[in-house]
Amino acid sequence: MKNIAFYIASRYLLAKKGSTAITFITWLAVSAMAVAVTAMFVIISVFSGLEDFNKDLVANLHADLTLKSRSGKTIKNLQQAEDVLKKNKDILNFSKVIEEKVYINYSGKGDIAYLRGVDSAYTKVNPIDKSIFYGTYPNFKYSNEVLMEHSLKNRLSIPVDSTADFATIFMPKPGTGIITKEEDIYNKKNIFVTGIFPGNEQLNNYIIAPIELTEELLDLPKKSAYQIVVKLKKPENADLVKQNLVSQLGKTIEIKTKEEENAAFWKMINTEKLFIYLIFALVIFITTFNLAGAIIILQLDKKEQARSLVSLGFPLAHLRKTYFYTGVLIVTLGIISGLILGTLLCYFQLYTEFFKAIGTLPFPIKIVGNNYIIVTLTASVFGILISWFFSKIGKGYITKS
Repeated sequence: MKNIAFYIASRYLLAKKGSTAITFITWLAVSAMAVAVTAMFVIISVFSGLEDFNKDLVANLHADLTLKSRSGKTIKNLQQAEDVLKKNKDILNFSKVIEEKVYINYSGKGDIAYLRGVDSAYTKVNPIDKSIFYGTYPNFKYSNEVLMEHSLKNRLSIPVDSTADFATIFMPKPGTGIITKEEDIYNKKNIFVTGIFPGNEQLNNYIIAPIELTEELLDLPKKSAYQIVVKLKKPENADLVKQNLVSQLGKTIEIKTKEEENAAFWKMINTEKLFIYLIFALVIFITTFNLAGAIIILQLDKKEQARSLVSLGFPLAHLRKTYFYTGVLIVTLGIISGLILGTLLCYFQLYTEFFKAIGTLPFPIKIVGNNYIIVTLTASVFGILISWFFSKIGKGYITKS
């Protein structure tokens, strides 16, 4: 008796129905579920791709670990901190950084920029030299050689690798009292642009320069640093390494992981992903009303057969299971078809890059197992609940003529 309900349900789904309209409605429910599942799987896969894309975008801005002073801008006991980092076997490389806002001027055009002073080990932590599309990375022979972000260079029309003209960087001086001459207002340095790197929301208006240039502009002593950026051998162990360093360096040094350093950015990405998930979960929920319609129409079409089965001793509970299993089979076919179609669309985008986000940038796609689980569970929960609710027919419905 246990398998009869499922057998009849499979016959109801696959065998020819009494009416063409019922057949159409049944397979419309399957198709609607498949389309909703496909859409949800593709969109979630796009957001998985965007996560990796955004990680690449911020890879040149935030290191695995970032060390800062809790009091003041410059790190106290810098040499002690460096000694601790050198002895740590989990650390691959580290680099000292000084970053401040500056005013840059060229041929009467000016703009506000971020000047990031780095030492020669910086590219071993953040390989920004690999993203240069014009020119070369500064060789650190001279302190005024810099790398400039693309949009900043274009706005100011600064020449690259030209000894004929130089842009000028201005750094305001702190202090009090009456200003008697220009030198009391700011320090300034001419800069020589050796290369250009592409910008993004995280790196717009950035200038990468030798740390000696920032020390001179800020009147800081040599071997100063605002930050120490660290690259780990195993980035996934960042939290464990952080705890170890905190115990060694004490409370005067603040240490943040890449996720903590950019917490607001990742919170925004995760919030967007959550809202997209909720929207498509709602779409699947609305789609399941096609399933409800298919079950109700099937009950009407098979009412005489149901009456005959009950008269022959077929329990009403098993008849309810028959309609429930029919709904579950419709949902299952829809989910399987949707996941297959969604996977094919994702691979099509991966290999052809046909759909573009902006300009020549294709939508990123990443196919991961969790996405299959999330979509399957979402569609299954709604489908099973609707199937269960609309399969609850009463005995009076069967016996009533």
